[in-house]
Amino acid sequence: MKEAITIQGRSLIFNTVFVVLNLAGLALLTIGYHENFVEHAALCKMLAVILMMGSIGGLIIFKGKKLMASVARVLVGGLFIVSGLVKANDPIGFAYKLEEYFEDGALAFRIKEWFGTPEFSLEFFIDYALPLSVIICIVEIILGVLVIIGGKVKLVSYSMMAMMVFFTFLTWHTSNCDASIKFLDRDTYEMSNPVAQMRIDEANEHKDDPDYGLKIVSQNETTLVVDEMKQPQCVTDCGCFGDAMKGSVGRSLSPEESFWKDIILVYLILWIFVSQRIIQPNNRKENMVFVSTSMVVILFFSWIFGWYFPLFFGIFALLGSLWLLRAGGKIFGNHYGVALFVTIICSIMVAYVLMYLPLKDYRAYAVGSNLEEKMNDGVEGEYESMLVYKNKETGETKEYSSTSPEYTKSKIWEDKDWVYESMIQKVIIPTKLNSITEQFNPFIDVADLSEYELSLPSVADSVANAKMQGLKILAIEYNSHMEVPMEEYNETDYPAESYTIVDTIEIVNPSFTEISIRDLIVKAEKIVLVSSKSLEKGDWRNIDKLKAIFEECQKNNIPFAVMCNANRNQINEFRTEHQFFAPFFVNDETELKAISRSNPSLIVVEKGIIKAKYPFRSTPSKEQFVKEFLK
Repeated sequence: MKEAITIQGRSLIFNTVFVVLNLAGLALLTIGYHENFVEHAALCKMLAVILMMGSIGGLIIFKGKKLMASVARVLVGGLFIVSGLVKANDPIGFAYKLEEYFEDGALAFRIKEWFGTPEFSLEFFIDYALPLSVIICIVEIILGVLVIIGGKVKLVSYSMMAMMVFFTFLTWHTSNCDASIKFLDRDTYEMSNPVAQMRIDEANEHKDDPDYGLKIVSQNETTLVVDEMKQPQCVTDCGCFGDAMKGSVGRSLSPEESFWKDIILVYLILWIFVSQRIIQPNNRKENMVFVSTSMVVILFFSWIFGWYFPLFFGIFALLGSLWLLRAGGKIFGNHYGVALFVTIICSIMVAYVLMYLPLKDYRAYAVGSNLEEKMNDGVEGEYESMLVYKNKETGETKEYSSTSPEYTKSKIWEDKDWVYESMIQKVIIPTKLNSITEQFNPFIDVADLSEYELSLPSVADSVANAKMQGLKILAIEYNSHMEVPMEEYNETDYPAESYTIVDTIEIVNPSFTEISIRDLIVKAEKIVLVSSKSLEKGDWRNIDKLKAIFEECQKNNIPFAVMCNANRNQINEFRTEHQFFAPFFVNDETELKAISRSNPSLIVVEKGIIKAKYPFRSTPSKEQFVKEFLK
């Protein structure tokens, strides 16, 4: 008689022990490959292999495959729900990360390199990065819910495995990307594109230099094809958890850690995959066990990320799915109905954050952030030079600090069995950049200053303090005047027969080329900012409200400024079109994307602390703003 397959197998106690040992071995294997445990790497790897092989053998003998798959379902399902939610919380941010991967120098260069296809490109996906971001997030959550309740396990296991194989390849690429190498890239330009002529001129200029790395493949009246050696674009953050880990733990997973995270998931999903035939939809008792234990997993990650919305969402999604299975009838009372239900509630959440702002803002510019602290919270790294010696016979290596007494005492350099191999830098304390870097620097070129920027006292003071004594000089031959700093004037450069001093004047120091309001934003008692990553693509339906708030700020002597990524002509055209005569300053687009996902958004900063941030749809009326911030 065929032995029935149950979750406890031949012995619940033994199989539980084997599951624990298997997971312990998996953890030790990961630790063994982590850079912080190099000294104990060999021991960790050896113990990991022993534990994993022994526990797998035990699970096979005691029929514990279903128990191991059940544990994997809880762990993977809970993590998929949380991972999907933290990305769905900020789908625009995840889309930015996908755009990085779709660049020719990122993921596509592997295909170009492996298959000798320099024309291969993923850049056409860039226009679809946001829809792809939304789809990936929602699918991840659906798979998490279904694997927990045991719905469509065969389809789910194949889908999870396919997704994780792709993402493991992605994180492998990230962890092994070498920015110093070069790959062959082929670009096609329309001849009507001005860049095409630039590339032709560049290729012709260096045609006698075989090492330059630029070659025209073909050229006709309509198109130009160019081969060029380029460096890879290495993505340093996989974006697996959006900004959640950086904003809560203080740093994202390193590329290597992300790779190993995906290997662990692939391993756990493999157990589900090979057990798909023996996994049936949960009965009522199993639902109680699976839902409650998965909530523990979700609670753990919610605690790590400092955001408990995934816990409530998970409870609602899982209990709602189980209710639908019982009360949904023939049409919705099945696992496809569950997938539709989860899709709907996820879509509602995604639609909300796309229209407004993320439910939980993990970035450095979140409401409540102290900008000055974020500008100075970096850590200067400490490193130590280590001398590496290798044993000629065994291949064993030893590392010594060149200044340590241990190295001096060992006299290893005198031992003929050991040979010096290399010097490496060992990280004692890793470098951590400030949360807000120098990229946050709203500025204006002095040559572009208008009366609107000069209306800010800090800007006017900066110009006044940059004044110096100068000379107004007439160039006789051209009958034109020039201004020269008095300290730079000498008769050799400006002989009397060619130049005449007309007057002594006050001029702006020539080295004073731009004015930044970074310090004003941090130090002002109160300042109101409008952030726009693109003036052309912004939704300005509430600009009348912004103009009214600007007028109130002027009446109350509160600084008001617009931060944007545009040239002066675009700014002047925008001012004229919308009759919005506020001070405008330029900032890096990447940083503006981090400041706010909404384009535009209104931000209130008091003593360097962000007190409020309004997406364009929620721009307050003048009366609301006055009541909230001016009284």
